[in-house]
Amino acid sequence: MDWLVKKAQRAQTQGQDLPSPCISVCTMELASGLCRGCLRTLDEIAVWSTLDDAGKRAIWARIESRAQEQERARP
Repeated sequence: MDWLVKKAQRAQTQGQDLPSPCISVCTMELASGLCRGCLRTLDEIAVWSTLDDAGKRAIWARIESRAQEQERARP
């Protein structure tokens, strides 16, 4: 998930038109409630297109945190 951390960090520094985190691996993990591809919740996925740049940056920050957490949890 290191690649996702880097992508999240880049996205948060963009001025506007933040990219979607979607990588077309749309499978929800039942245990975590997160998409395996982008680490977003269903609610975050549903509202993405309606958010302003600040809202999208907030989601990217959560994705970065989740990806880092998953990296730390790896054996």
